[in-house]
Amino acid sequence: MIVLGVESSCDETGVGIVRWNPDHTTTLLADEVASSVEEHARYGGVVPEVASRAHLEAIVPTMRRALSAADITVPDAIAVTIGPGLAGALLVGVAAAKAYAAAWDVPLYAVNHLGGHVAVDTLEHGPMPPCVALLVSGGHTHLLHVTDLGAPIVELGTTVDDAAGEAFDKVARLLGLGFPGGPALDAAARHGDRNAIRFPRGMTGPRDARNDFSFSGLKTAVARHVEKCRRDGIEPPVADIAASFQEAVADVLTMKAVRACADVGVDTLVLGGGATANSRIRSMAQERCAAAGITLRVPKPRLCTDNGVMIATLGAHVIAGGAQPSELTVATDPGLSVQVSSY
Repeated sequence: MIVLGVESSCDETGVGIVRWNPDHTTTLLADEVASSVEEHARYGGVVPEVASRAHLEAIVPTMRRALSAADITVPDAIAVTIGPGLAGALLVGVAAAKAYAAAWDVPLYAVNHLGGHVAVDTLEHGPMPPCVALLVSGGHTHLLHVTDLGAPIVELGTTVDDAAGEAFDKVARLLGLGFPGGPALDAAARHGDRNAIRFPRGMTGPRDARNDFSFSGLKTAVARHVEKCRRDGIEPPVADIAASFQEAVADVLTMKAVRACADVGVDTLVLGGGATANSRIRSMAQERCAAAGITLRVPKPRLCTDNGVMIATLGAHVIAGGAQPSELTVATDPGLSVQVSSY
């Protein structure tokens, strides 16, 4: 079975193609992505209207490249991100997927973007045992309990304010490092002292929700530190601030993720989402998992960011799990709950 996936929830137009094998593994056949990140850089963040227009321009060329790379003309099924994400951006991908499904007379499966970030790990590491997944991106920060990729996912916790990736972008802008902020902050942090400034660790008190996150206070603490430096006539030490901020984020994310594994009784932690490309999040997760006897699974950075392959892979698992195809009238859902694997 060959499944084609379409992803358009934010600023990447992704078309991926995978083969579902008899041994319940998936093989990557094509991974084509067109990013509009450079168009958003001048604004310091993603502009929904700009993203929607970029998807319109990119979807057909990206589709053609993917079909050519996979050397196929028609897949057996199409999976498409129906949510969560930007409303206009989702509409472009879903409309395209419906059109291709109707033209090719193949079934359509509307799936959850967040589940795709978990499923894509199976391309590198094989079938997934019950696990906790930590998803970290510009729009999402979630702790999830995954028992089966074809079954509903249980959300253990999420952010109560800013997503971690959003905090990276805002702090990078504050420090003059540009957009997207994650890679720029990571690069700056390599030259800094992660222990130079003790920034707060949000939602870690005894009365705080055990699996939830908060990064708004951390972002404010960085802003106040920069303001104080300037009031004192001192140039803010960008590298030290970046390293110390990154350390605070990684500390909270990995501590709660490893603890959640123990709480639900699993010995595997999966990282997903664009922000998990951050070097300190990865290294600290590795250190803490090794100490706790937990297996850490992290896809390569290209598969962590938004792409069509993750949607194709989730679609393959959903189909193998016996899900019925979606109607061509299925609507997008920008606020789709992570518990909904497919419609």
